[in-house]
Amino acid sequence: MKDVIHFYGMDFRWLNVLDLLLVVFLVIQLYRLLKGSLAFNIFLGLLVVYAVYFLVRFLEMPILSNILQNFINVGIIAIIIIFQPEIRKFLLVLGKKTPLSKDSFLTKLFLPDKFKSYREEEHVINEIVTAVSHLANRNVGALIIIATTYRVKFDSAASITIDSNVSARLIECIFEKGSPLHDGALIVVGHRILAAKVILPVSDNPDLPTRVGLRHRSAVGITEHSDNLAIVVSEERGTISYAEDGTLTMDVSPEDLKSKLYTLLVDGYA
Repeated sequence: MKDVIHFYGMDFRWLNVLDLLLVVFLVIQLYRLLKGSLAFNIFLGLLVVYAVYFLVRFLEMPILSNILQNFINVGIIAIIIIFQPEIRKFLLVLGKKTPLSKDSFLTKLFLPDKFKSYREEEHVINEIVTAVSHLANRNVGALIIIATTYRVKFDSAASITIDSNVSARLIECIFEKGSPLHDGALIVVGHRILAAKVILPVSDNPDLPTRVGLRHRSAVGITEHSDNLAIVVSEERGTISYAEDGTLTMDVSPEDLKSKLYTLLVDGYA
């Protein structure tokens, strides 16, 4: 069997074809990952630069080839900096698919029995849903971040450390309009409230509905860069929404929210 393909006077090995197919596959996956974000335009610009580079090399234009080659060499570092949030999101998605992730068969098979008691998780879920329901009924705005795999990075100088058990009454008091802590987000890590009045990154996703405010955009922003769940109560409409993996799900019922929290905090290790 021949391992060389002849095409218009040029010879290609099967590995060259496989190499090309893999590059096309990666470009398509990058397109799907970046579509709808501002980084997508940068991605298109980089594709144009690479296309021009290969064209001038094919046409044997040495000056332009050298200039573009130097630009590409330096551009690798710039790409890592510019696409840091997208790279982080890609690695988070990839980590969920590994054999040792919390949803994998191996983790479920060898998880010790002592970790299969979910009384604390159920208490946290009930307290959060109760607080969110009361806040929504009274049109009190709120933003609660449920950290799952690791602690959320935030500016500790601008936030207030709480380190308390999760309590519906405490959550409601924090977000009362007269409370000095009601602005910003509340961070829940494990079974404890870690901090309040936390400033989060705001999403620049142009596909978000124009009617959503700063809380909703902050919820999407933090989930674009981390593996967490963000719960939002709208002050204007008294509705409940949540964001995960950069996607906003709006106008959910307390029962839907409880089901989502069970899926996140309980079923993931069931």
